[in-house]
Amino acid sequence: MKIGFFGVGHMGAPMLKNLIKAGHQVRAFDLVPELLASAVAAGAESGESLAHTVQGADVVISMLPSANAVRSLYLDERGILNAILPDALIIDCSTIDAATAKDVAEIVAKSGRSMIDAPVSGGVGGATAGTLTFICGGEDQAIERARPILECMGKNIFHAGSNGAGQTAKICNNMLLAIHMLGTCEALQLGVDNGLDPKVLSDIMQASSGRNWSLELYNPWPGVMENVPASKDYEGGFAVNLMNKDLTLAMDAALRSASRTPMGSLAKSLYGVHGSQGNGSLDFSSIQTLFGKIEE
Repeated sequence: MKIGFFGVGHMGAPMLKNLIKAGHQVRAFDLVPELLASAVAAGAESGESLAHTVQGADVVISMLPSANAVRSLYLDERGILNAILPDALIIDCSTIDAATAKDVAEIVAKSGRSMIDAPVSGGVGGATAGTLTFICGGEDQAIERARPILECMGKNIFHAGSNGAGQTAKICNNMLLAIHMLGTCEALQLGVDNGLDPKVLSDIMQASSGRNWSLELYNPWPGVMENVPASKDYEGGFAVNLMNKDLTLAMDAALRSASRTPMGSLAKSLYGVHGSQGNGSLDFSSIQTLFGKIEE
């Protein structure tokens, strides 16, 4: 298929590469020239403008940093909605608030086109390996149309419900991710402060009731696990700034639904402190450093 792809940063770039490997023709656009050049080097065609990027495209995919960016791309005066083919499918993989996702999809539907929200889980590693989880919101028919494309980039495709449901499920997942990462960091620090080897303690907890994703696949203690950000000075991975964005979305959703999220609120506070200390670009597992032993 011919695919127009917007946003080829840390996540978008490897997703684009997997689409090209699968034989699709991809035309890319990004506001950062270096990122666009890298996409072209990987085999994509360069979009000369927003409209040119979607010209003749069967599918349009966006991976953008904010709700405002998504709304602007599709709906602004210079947006691309009217330049997209009437029978094309729009897949927004950005993580944004559910209300914006639903609103944009409704306007797209009024134009006669189909759109789904499909935020992802799995990080840069999953994007590179093509093992992402796509959490989709939209009509059944649109999800099924998207499935063959999504399968080129991921191994799990879930249909959470109508438009916006994918975003809601994503922020629930990431709130839980923040919570169990914090718990893992706290437990590891307590063990080390009391003389335990972090690797031995990690092995014990992995085989016990404390087992969780952060401990098993993304250990936050430096040197315990190879090929994770903690063993690379917390470089790469999922940035603290992005976790703070997602936690903000979760807390906003909690306010709208009058939900009680005390642990999510605490996670947002702690990640906010961590980010304010100059750690925003580091991987979110770097919050391990916030639990350093208090010197007497």
